Amino acid sequence: MFMQVETFIVGMLSTNCYVASSHQTNDAIIIDPGLEMSVEAQSVVDYISKAGLKVKFIVNTHGHSDHVEGDLYFQQKYHVPICIHTLDARFITESTDNNFQSNLMLEDGNVINCGQEVLKVLHTPGHTPGSICLVGENLVFSGDTLFAGSIGRTDFPEGSNSDMRLSLQKLVELPDYLIVYPGHGEITMIGEEKRINPFINNKSKNIFF
Repeated sequence: MFMQVETFIVGMLSTNCYVASSHQTNDAIIIDPGLEMSVEAQSVVDYISKAGLKVKFIVNTHGHSDHVEGDLYFQQKYHVPICIHTLDARFITESTDNNFQSNLMLEDGNVINCGQEVLKVLHTPGHTPGSICLVGENLVFSGDTLFAGSIGRTDFPEGSNSDMRLSLQKLVELPDYLIVYPGHGEITMIGEEKRINPFINNKSKNIFF
């Protein structure tokens, strides 16, 4: 079963917010709602309404503010849990004016069900301690771990070069045919990144960007 994925580019840092849904059940999850303006939220809400989707979860691939700013808005709108890795949960309260806690703490190997589709949580620290990727049957939401032709920065507080290298190795082991939906920029494929990404094919020693 393949998921329907709609992309919304939101916020000053052009974060990719995704609405992923099941063709069979219309169940949906909102991934990385880093929106900063109400008009951005309205575009997502209008799409969900027009498509007749039933939002089940809000999922953060990590805790940086450009990926979590819209969490509370959508939680209040749809009354659903916010999901984030346990090591990044504290970022939510630190980076927002709202005192709220995530509802579901994720760990490596957990699964998120969206109708008949399943996304497996892959812990990929490096950009942040609790960065995750979500791996499905034919796709992976890579957050700020892997981009088209690049990777996430590790020079932020609590970033780690060594952790990033181990995380990239996990992604290299995924099937080539998986479509990569990154936290910023264009979509790509695992196989393409193995071929051209200098941070994966060892053509670059610079792990910072």
